[in-house]
Amino acid sequence: RDLATHLVRTRMLQAGYPLSVVTAALCDRWRPGVRLLPATDDRCETHVVVTDTLDGRESQGRRAMHFQEWWIRHRAALPASEFVPVGAEDAEPAAGVREAIAGADAVLLAPSNPVVSIGSVLAVPGIRYALRSAPARVIGLSPLVGGRAVRGMAEACLAAIGVPCEANAVAAHYGARCAGGILDGWLVHTGDGTTGDGATVPGVQVREVPLMMTNVAATAAMARAALDLAGLAV
Repeated sequence: RDLATHLVRTRMLQAGYPLSVVTAALCDRWRPGVRLLPATDDRCETHVVVTDTLDGRESQGRRAMHFQEWWIRHRAALPASEFVPVGAEDAEPAAGVREAIAGADAVLLAPSNPVVSIGSVLAVPGIRYALRSAPARVIGLSPLVGGRAVRGMAEACLAAIGVPCEANAVAAHYGARCAGGILDGWLVHTGDGTTGDGATVPGVQVREVPLMMTNVAATAAMARAALDLAGLAV
């Protein structure tokens, strides 16, 4: 099903359909039970600025490559110094995105890669402002457990931009909404809220709860904790 979804999406995009239309068509087929909106219908690609090395020494200087080449082909072995959302500066939020944020009872930032997943969304002009001005509380969930990414390449990406691989360091990277950032609250895994130099995040309410989604019950409990931190009774 995953492969089929990718093939259908690629064919529809190549045929000229905007990503929001493609997403709606896939939702009609798979019935996820929620409304899904892409951040933008404009083309944006994440590129990585890397330093080629030979036996641990710089050999060919700095160059840029597509994120997928860096992660899949090179397995993040090339030292990265910057992630660039190519095209984002000319993009705009897809239809309905600003309205969805403005009308939400709570805004939850998933425990995704803060650099190339959440960061790419925030790079689209207008989305960061929409979060800052949203009437609802914005709650983030840490992508780290015990200072390690549960899956994916968050550790390598955070290191590349100089952010320690600590839950509250990621929250500081997002910033408190009262200080120009995007967070009101931050959920961290049990025990992670008191580790590292950033034991507290000024302006952000930090709460420790189990974040490992080991089963449906654990996942539901995590979601309830996020909504509770947002001030919603569930």
